[in-house]
Order: sequence, then structure tokens, then C-alpha cells
Amino acid sequence: MKVLVTERIAKEGIDILKNEGIEVDEKVGLSHPEICDIIGEYDALIVRSATKVNEEMIKCGKNLKVIARAGVGIDNVDVEAATKQGIIVVNAPDGNIMAAAELTIGLIFSIFRYIPQAYMSCKQGDFRRNKFKGVELYEKTAGIIGFGKIGALVAERLKACGMRVIAYDPYVSDEKFKKYGVEKVDFDTLLKESDLITIHTPKTKETYNLISEKEFKKMKKGVRIVNCARGGVINENDLYIAIKEGIVAAAALDVLEKEPNFELEKQEYHNPLLELDNVVITPHLGASTQEAQVNVAVSVAKEVAAVLKGGIAKNAVNLPAFEKEKLEEIMPYLELAEAMGKIFIQAERAFANKIEIVYSGQIDEKATTWLTRALLKGYLEFSVQDNVNYVNSQLLAKEQGIEVIESKKEESGKFKNMITARFTTSEKVLELSGTVYNNEGRIIDFFGYKVDFKPEKYMLLIQNIDKPGMIGKIGTIVGEYGINIATMQVSRNKKGEKAVMVCEIDGELPDEAIEKLKNTDGILRVTMAKL
Repeated sequence: MKVLVTERIAKEGIDILKNEGIEVDEKVGLSHPEICDIIGEYDALIVRSATKVNEEMIKCGKNLKVIARAGVGIDNVDVEAATKQGIIVVNAPDGNIMAAAELTIGLIFSIFRYIPQAYMSCKQGDFRRNKFKGVELYEKTAGIIGFGKIGALVAERLKACGMRVIAYDPYVSDEKFKKYGVEKVDFDTLLKESDLITIHTPKTKETYNLISEKEFKKMKKGVRIVNCARGGVINENDLYIAIKEGIVAAAALDVLEKEPNFELEKQEYHNPLLELDNVVITPHLGASTQEAQVNVAVSVAKEVAAVLKGGIAKNAVNLPAFEKEKLEEIMPYLELAEAMGKIFIQAERAFANKIEIVYSGQIDEKATTWLTRALLKGYLEFSVQDNVNYVNSQLLAKEQGIEVIESKKEESGKFKNMITARFTTSEKVLELSGTVYNNEGRIIDFFGYKVDFKPEKYMLLIQNIDKPGMIGKIGTIVGEYGINIATMQVSRNKKGEKAVMVCEIDGELPDEAIEKLKNTDGILRVTMAKL
């Protein structure tokens, strides 16, 4: 067994592989064509962030069984192409959570007490301490946006400073907030009451520009803001204005929407925020601790060794190891189950405290475990998001306080096989059902309405009053934005009452178009869903 390592990882990770009797070739600095030329010899590939593992490279890796990214994200690996080849992709999702949390705390102290500015003043021979009158954390209110693992670690540390800690995360159970002694609040309340706002959410369509001019206007004057999560969650131009206007007293950013080149000799970077004395910027240091680098190297080395020895990877971001024939058989069901989770959470934007999954017909019992995990993965990707995979989704659901019930029955009506998912929220119970025929997944029951549609990349989910002219109104508005409706499913249970439409469209509708649809007479609800 041979492993190719194309970027430097900690020696501790290399040693784990060698101690398992695995041959390791460390070849740092190879070009893309050079890797493609030799990758066919190897059973595993370990990269960090510089190596772009695209479809071409994956096809060249005819013997690859596992690709490992020594870090949290997986942006530089074509996971879909790897999955099609039956290659497991793993990462190290928890390797740097402590490092990120501690950096957040360090930056918080820095902007409350102006530590970096005071240090630079002393370096320049100016020891006037009256220039740096700080503010105490004690008895102030800290608002945490995103209450996942890092957000919870930060909360623990801020509470130890005597702060009142509130948090906004609509996808986290009340039990988790109670466990950490943190107040669950809505977004506007957090903006209005916080003396400190710290961000711990991934960048998605939902969180991009989450904090911009409108949100700054709701904040306390003198608020301080920290972002060690993802660039782009804060609108940097609006932050600059809010600081100049005195709304924001200070800010600390470890991430920027457009990040600089981290090689000094190639640096041609400018950001207006760097001109402000009350802004602290660090060069994406979230994972830059000795421990974090060792953690990620050790984690992926163990994962690679497990796969090559015939075991299961705990941090697989795509699929467990299936024989090629089995993979081809189960794939449409996996895609259907994951789509069902994604459709529910996007349509409802509500926390489900219980998810019941019923498998009907001849679905292989060995496959149902993975189908359940796929459905939970789809649901959780819109809450805990970028660390969710097929292996850890069940554990993460438990951590979120979700009761998961799985059952099987022989009867499946007129369909050979069927998956039914029942989502229980604090207000209602909603059900989705799907099946597979012609080797593709189909949704056949959409929250109590009989339909038959294939989940697609872009879908409009619409509730409307059942009356003439609705289809034309929707088609006209979508057409105004240059987007074509590929298919449309319309269903009603009773004439003249509520109906649903599911439209497959050729692109993502802008927010302006969604608002226009919502404000159209007869339309009750509109969701732009993406798979």
C-alpha cells in the first residue's frame, strides 16, 4: 500500500502511516500534471489546500481508495468525481476547533483592551497609556452568531469572564442552549443587545452579507465585532462605514472576503479596513497552532490507515466503501434521501426535534443505515453545515437534540420501494415520501400533496391559493429575470383552497424576484431551494 503526500503535514501523521506498514512518499511542490503522471501508482492521496484534486487527477488515480484533506474544509477536492469512482474522501473537521475558539478569545481581549495598538506604540517609543483606555468584558453582553462546536467553546470562555452570553442559531435545540447556560434569542435581539458580536457560522447563500448596513443600524453604539469564521459574512464596506460613523467601536477579523496572497514576495493587497487604527486583522490564523497542525495530520493519517486496512473512515465526507455494483444500486436512494432532508429544511427553516424514517418494500436493510445518514446529512448541512458527512450525521443529530426513529415495513403500495420521512417541529408534523424508478429518485408526496418530481439543483417551492391565473403570474415573474422554468408540478387537495407548485428552474432566482413572488396576490409562501 502506497500513500502520496503532496504538501507538508506534521511528522506525527507520517509516522502513524509508516507504523502501519504503509509506504509513504512525500513529494511536496509537484505541479498538477506531475501529480497526474504518478498518481496511478498510489492507493491514497493526502493534501492540504494548495493541491487541487479535480476530476482529471481523480481519473488518473486508478488505484486510489481514499483522498484525505489535512484540514477542515474540502473545497479543493472534487467530492462528486471521487464518489463516482468509489473513492472515499476524508477530512479533519475537529482538528482546529480549539485553536479557532482560542484565537477568537484572544482577538476579543485585543479589541476590548487595544493590546496590539499599545504594543506597536511601545515599539515606537511612545508609552503614553492614556491613549489606550479599554473596556471590561465583565457584565457586558456577548452575542454569538452560530452556536456549533466553536461557538459553544467561545461561550464557555466568555461566561468565565462574567459576561452575559446570548446566541442566535435557529438550527440548534433548546437543550444545547440550556446545557451551556446561554440564552437563545432571535437575530434582531442579538443585534440590539450585544456589546460584543462574534461570528461562528459558515459562509452560505443564507449567511453571505449577513451583517451589512441594515444590521449595523440596529446595533448598540460602541459594539465590538469579531469574525474568525468566514470572510463575506460581514459586508466589509459597510463595516468600514459603521466604524467611521462610530457605531462599531472596534473590530477584529481573521478572515476577509477577498484574502491576500500569503506569500510576501507576491503581495499586492489592499483593504481599506487596514487603514483604521481600531481594526485588528490577522492572516487567517484560525488553525495555526502546533497542536492543530498535529491534530489534523494525525486525524487524516488514522483515517487513511483505516480505509487501506479495510475499516470505516469516521470522517468520510462522501460515502462508505461499497462494491462498485452495490454503489450503483444504492446511489439513487442515497441521493433521494439526502435531497429529502435538504428540501424539508429549506422549505420550512425550522428545527425538527424528531425525524421518523420509514423504509417500505425491498430496500436492503444493510443500506437503510446509510440512507438515514444521508437524509440527516441533507437536513443538517443547513445548520451545522460544513462538517457534516455520511458517517457523523447521526451523531451530530443526537448532539442537536434530534430524536431519530428508523423502521421498515414490507408493503409499499404501488411502488417497489419507498422512503417516507416525517419531520416533527414545535408547531407541526410534515411528511415527505419518495421512490426510485428508471434509476432516478422521485418525490411522490410533498407535505401531504400528491406530486411526482425529480429533485433538481434549482427548485421553486410555492404555496398558493388554488385559483385561475396563478401559473401565468409565476411564469411571468420568473421570465422577467431571464430564467426558464424547465418543469412544473401543481397539486391541490381541494378545489379553491391551498395548492402547491414545484418548479424546476434553470438558475437561481435573485432575492428581488423572490420578494416579488411573495408579494403577488394569491401566493402564500415561496422558497428558493438548492440541492
